[in-house]
Amino acid sequence: MRRRRGKVSIVSMIDRLRTSRRMALFAIGAMLGASIILVRLSLDELRDVQAARSMTDNTAVQVGAQSIPKTGELDDVDVLLPSSEGIDSRQTIKPTDGDEKNGETMDAIDRLIVRIYMTKEKRIESVPLEAYVRGVVAAEMPIGFELEALKAQAIAARTYMIRRILLGNDSGVPVKGADVTDTTDHQVYISVADLATKWPKYEQKNNMSKLNEAVIQTKGKVITYKGEPIDAAFFSTSNGFTENSEDYWNQEVPYLRSVASPWDKELSPKYKETVKLSLNEFYSKLGVAKKNSAKPSIRVVEKTEGNRISKIIIGGTTFSGREVREMLGLASSQFTWSIKGKTISITTFGYGHGVGMSQWGANGMAQSGVKAEAILAHYYSSVQVEQASKLSEQLRVRS
Repeated sequence: MRRRRGKVSIVSMIDRLRTSRRMALFAIGAMLGASIILVRLSLDELRDVQAARSMTDNTAVQVGAQSIPKTGELDDVDVLLPSSEGIDSRQTIKPTDGDEKNGETMDAIDRLIVRIYMTKEKRIESVPLEAYVRGVVAAEMPIGFELEALKAQAIAARTYMIRRILLGNDSGVPVKGADVTDTTDHQVYISVADLATKWPKYEQKNNMSKLNEAVIQTKGKVITYKGEPIDAAFFSTSNGFTENSEDYWNQEVPYLRSVASPWDKELSPKYKETVKLSLNEFYSKLGVAKKNSAKPSIRVVEKTEGNRISKIIIGGTTFSGREVREMLGLASSQFTWSIKGKTISITTFGYGHGVGMSQWGANGMAQSGVKAEAILAHYYSSVQVEQASKLSEQLRVRS
């Protein structure tokens, strides 16, 4: 019996050794597999971090040259881009007000690159769409405005750019390979690096956080009319009313209608301005021959629905209000005048062309508790604010 027990014990030991060997090999294999997975995850994470950082890096593209990222140019403005507040081009947003998120559309929007011709540096800067929107809001609207006004500006800026891309419109761009300029010919744009000089250092972090919030909360939102992105015109200050498009651009646009904007008068420092010109300069700029009479004959013939001058006769020559504004460099096409001696004083009301959204009016509405989408619905008639889901196919082609 003892020998039998001993024989059985030896067999059991051999079996256990075999089992242990298999277990050891399995454990080694599992450890190797886990290591490979960890390495892959680390590499993926590193790529993700690099991709996220590239969102805030400026890519300088010399005209006609290969795109080369600038190195170190954000070193002095890192305070502007805390990691928890930077705009990540891959960040998703939750649908609001019944909007349904379309993953493919958001991916297409995320991949959109806007190529801005930087006029002073004579180069092209390429940035993702949302970074471009941020740069436009920073340049076009005071950061001290209410958040809802900044959000309205962000949606308008995004709409302008998406419409331009979808139409393949590169008008007004002096070089090939760019979509827009950084000037008022399109939308004024400022890069992240240049924001360091725009704001005092102690305000930079809070200002950038507010700016990012306006962009992130509106991500992918555009203004549409009958399903198409609108020409989202905007300007600084109204004279109390906005202008019908045909009264300034000679083209009737159904959503660019004259509406009341009473907030501007009380809020905007640009509401009223007086300039003085010598009568010789006045005649010269208008191309009107100087008359022998002491005072020029000036008579308003017609006004627009927005209470701006439509037609005016000066020295026997008929001008539109826009022509006089542009030839004399006036702030608005609503103006009055007075003549004393050899000097004419011209007082303007409002600032800008007057078509679309008044920025100071938008801020006045926001101060009254009006939300961004309602602000836009006031200044752009019969429009909707929605995610650009139906534009997905066209955006994928462009991206």
